[in-house]
Amino acid sequence: MTEGQGKTLRDVRIGESATVRRLTGEGALKRHIMDMGITKGTDVFVRKVAPLGDPIEVTVRGYELSLRKSEAQNILVG
Repeated sequence: MTEGQGKTLRDVRIGESATVRRLTGEGALKRHIMDMGITKGTDVFVRKVAPLGDPIEVTVRGYELSLRKSEAQNILVG
């Protein structure tokens, strides 16, 4: 887990769901994540992780989405 900020989407295991609590990051990165439909209160299901660990595939708002671990690190979940 990431120090000091709680559980992130990167920490969620395959087959588990989580609810987005907050987005960290600045400007364009935060906007990019929000444009993909990941906003506060959204449920995210982790479907699978690539063989080398990056990217991760999630289901959000009924569609599949691939996220880099660096992007997932900016999504705090609960």
